[in-house]
Amino acid sequence: MSFLLKNSTSEPNQPSSPSPDELQDKTIQVRELLGSLTDEMPAFLSDTTIRRFLRARHWSTQQATKALKETVKWRRQYRPERICWDDIAEKEWEARRAYIADYLDNTGRRVLISKPAIKAKVSGKEQIKYFVYILESLAMNSADEQEDVTWLLDFRGWAISSTPLSTTRESIHIVQNYYPGMMAVAILSNTPRIFESFWKIAKQFLDAKLNEKVKFLYTNKLESHNMLSEMFDMDKLETAFGGRNTHSFDFDNYADRMRTGDLARGASSLQTDINMVPEHH
Repeated sequence: MSFLLKNSTSEPNQPSSPSPDELQDKTIQVRELLGSLTDEMPAFLSDTTIRRFLRARHWSTQQATKALKETVKWRRQYRPERICWDDIAEKEWEARRAYIADYLDNTGRRVLISKPAIKAKVSGKEQIKYFVYILESLAMNSADEQEDVTWLLDFRGWAISSTPLSTTRESIHIVQNYYPGMMAVAILSNTPRIFESFWKIAKQFLDAKLNEKVKFLYTNKLESHNMLSEMFDMDKLETAFGGRNTHSFDFDNYADRMRTGDLARGASSLQTDINMVPEHH
């Protein structure tokens, strides 16, 4: 069970983690390869971001640089740094569908909660915009380049109509390509039988590294309950995941936290029209 608590280790046949001095050298090399881009996006292209991309690309400076250049191109178009809490449509409803918890897991990782069974009231474009906003908040308000997010998804009551495949595919693409190395584990809880056919298609969009981080748990099974007890303070974990936290979602408190986070990362509400990222084939 402890595999969910351990920090990520090198995959078989993959380069081992570099020493601190080697990592610093690789970070400098990537900066040199990026050239003037580091002046264009200094907040994004921090050492923390570069090291996260290096880790996600198996410590290859060439692959990390390529991925960062692709991400810079996407950020020029999408401008995620400009998305603020007050730009989000149907804020109160969307926040109940996905939110950053106000507690950490037992290893100090931040916790992202998603409830895909709650059907969205906004378009796929707006759902993606809110998802990017959450990822940007997690990435830019972190000084840690480690995989420091535990993602909990509650699928109880889920139906195929709840989550369009196109939105799922785009979300996976964004996580893997533009925010790599953030997710330590994604726990899919209480998936109904009908989810199996959906997952057979959706998992084809996952790369091998992210696929290994996806775990299926069922709160009515003792093994799953024990695993969650090892990972979380059960008094803080929501009842939807087998915890003892019965408090209802405090929207006003969450809104205040997100606005504070916006200020910390220097975001400002411009009400900019965000274009949907082109579909990937």
